[in-house]
Amino acid sequence: MATEAKRPKAADGPESSPLQNFLRWCDGAGLVLSSKVRLSKDGTVADYGMLATDDIDEGEALFTVPRSALLNQETSEVSVLLKEEGSSLESPSGWVPLLLALLYESTSLQSQWTPYLSLWADFKTLDQPMFWSKEERDGLLRGTGIPEAVDKDLSNIQREYASVVVPFIMRHPDLWDPSTHTLQLYTQLVAFVMAYSFQEPQEEEDDDDEEEAQNPPMMVPMADLLNHVTRHNAHLEFTPDCLRMVSVRPIANGEEVFNTYGQVANWQLLHMYGFTEPHQSNGNDTADVPIGNLYRVAEQGLRSDVDRLLMAEKLDLLSQSLQNAVLVFGQQGCLTDTELQTALKVLCMSKEDFSEFKENEGWEEDEEDEENISLAFSNEGLQGLETSWKRLIHGAARLTLTSYGDSGTEGGAVDSDRMLVQDGAALEGLSSRQQRAVQVRCGQKSILSRLVELTES
Repeated sequence: MATEAKRPKAADGPESSPLQNFLRWCDGAGLVLSSKVRLSKDGTVADYGMLATDDIDEGEALFTVPRSALLNQETSEVSVLLKEEGSSLESPSGWVPLLLALLYESTSLQSQWTPYLSLWADFKTLDQPMFWSKEERDGLLRGTGIPEAVDKDLSNIQREYASVVVPFIMRHPDLWDPSTHTLQLYTQLVAFVMAYSFQEPQEEEDDDDEEEAQNPPMMVPMADLLNHVTRHNAHLEFTPDCLRMVSVRPIANGEEVFNTYGQVANWQLLHMYGFTEPHQSNGNDTADVPIGNLYRVAEQGLRSDVDRLLMAEKLDLLSQSLQNAVLVFGQQGCLTDTELQTALKVLCMSKEDFSEFKENEGWEEDEEDEENISLAFSNEGLQGLETSWKRLIHGAARLTLTSYGDSGTEGGAVDSDRMLVQDGAALEGLSSRQQRAVQVRCGQKSILSRLVELTES
């Protein structure tokens, strides 16, 4: 039976602690916390967290956040101005209005949000790879896809700040100051939004333009203090009046309450949030195989100019239809099976079949259904593929394994990180960044190594 909800009660720590100030702020903001939970820094997997102080049944509301307590561009002190000049704040990210609100609220001495934002100590505790040195990223995370993603993030942040944010704040020197609201602070706030914001689920519509339909991010006090694990025990529900964190299974007294950020691989957790799960615990872990590696294997061993010309035509066609697609493999098989099937079919076509394919401008209408394709590229189905298809997948997986750059062979590359993960003392001897990088690398290499085994001819 659900317990009666009460105002936020005291957490661990002195009366003047940021957490105590935050809880008093919650009380005034109308945020309601169950008597069966408390916030703490002790006994949680990372930094702040929520612990059960009594047994909790499935379906209980752990806390409720009124929409007036959400921090976004509509609830900020500068909301009217941000709305009036909304057309000048458009950008590919769509985050500029929220970030401008955060720039203002995080530096204003009169901000009503100070007890909430003070939990992050000027945002200097954030440790996503965007705050690592380039040498650390390229060394520890080589092959994982994270360095490339971070380089793109930083480039976009700098461009957005210079082209959109600076012109706006220069027009409003009474509210923003470029010497205070710097690129460094803007970057820290981008990381804050990446790691702690929520997006309200979009109502299902027939509109195919999903990007246009995306709701902007918002900060949800209390909800953003819960940690994530794949096997979570709570999730956030959205209603017209409030947001509610609800238990999705029984939670025992003393157990930590975990939210979910969705089905997120370890490389995404590190890139976006700055942490990882032990790779064995993350059932959503994935490894990317660049489609270019598939093409490189297909080009190997071509003996005649005619064959090389035909392959060049195939690659040109695929580059237009698949562009720079990435083949994503999870723990149960390929997650981008349609793209993989298309590439394999074209690459392995005879000259006559390829000519007919181009004339028909695609496949015949009696193509296999999605379920059959998914089964064919699952771990169970990979061994039954045509030999030519397995050869391409096998070679591409081997090439991808060598991209991590820590061993001369893909087997050694897998084993080096696996031994670290299995040796608790050795793992503890690493820095926190090294530990997180090892979990990402080991998870990805394990998936790729399994793929190599399954496609061995």
